[in-house]
Amino acid sequence: MPIGVIINALSVFLGGITGTLIKDKLSSKFKQEITLIFGACSMAMGISSIIMMKNMPAVIFAIVIGTAIGLAIHLGDKINELAALLRLPIAKIVPIKNDDITEEEYMNQLVTIIVLFCASGTGIYGTLTAGMIVDNSILISKSILDFFTALIFACNLGAVVSAVAIPQFIIFFILFICAGFIFPLTNADMILDFKACGGILMLATGFRMIKVKNFPIADMIPAMILVMPFSYIWSTFIISLL
Repeated sequence: MPIGVIINALSVFLGGITGTLIKDKLSSKFKQEITLIFGACSMAMGISSIIMMKNMPAVIFAIVIGTAIGLAIHLGDKINELAALLRLPIAKIVPIKNDDITEEEYMNQLVTIIVLFCASGTGIYGTLTAGMIVDNSILISKSILDFFTALIFACNLGAVVSAVAIPQFIIFFILFICAGFIFPLTNADMILDFKACGGILMLATGFRMIKVKNFPIADMIPAMILVMPFSYIWSTFIISLL
């Protein structure tokens, strides 16, 4: 039973609904400054994952090659298009008031939360952990931050934030099911390198949230697929040659 996956998706859904209901009660200054705090939290979570890295060259190689693949296939543009499609049905049900931010900033924030909720290293790692060893603690801890993150983002973006819970649940549920097949193919170092790779995405997401640098987070996602094979190849074959 994917208890952690369900709790995480519910936290995003409820946070989005709560933020939509109370957005007029919070000042623009409060929403802007609390977003900086969430950016700092994202960076802290990323750093805590990165420091456990075992095979740095493999992780860096995965990030570079994975991002290059993402840029080559225009993955970020495709996720932008998906985000736009996700917005349309919600707008028909709940009118989206967006006077405080530009359309470009709206789409930028929407893509940021889609990646943050659906493709973060912590979420993917937590889901795999839940599926492999029935430990939901990582996903439950993430759910606390996700609730308040969804609440604040919904103050700007509206009810579309709640809809992100749907692709999040689908992605994490598939990972939960696949975890039993993935686990026999991994080892402890591969898992730590995988988490470190996700940590780099979380760090980049934090910088994006605080508007320091608009990293191509969506284009970096293929790195999450490459990092464990690269980690295995590095530790099994390449190190012995050095």
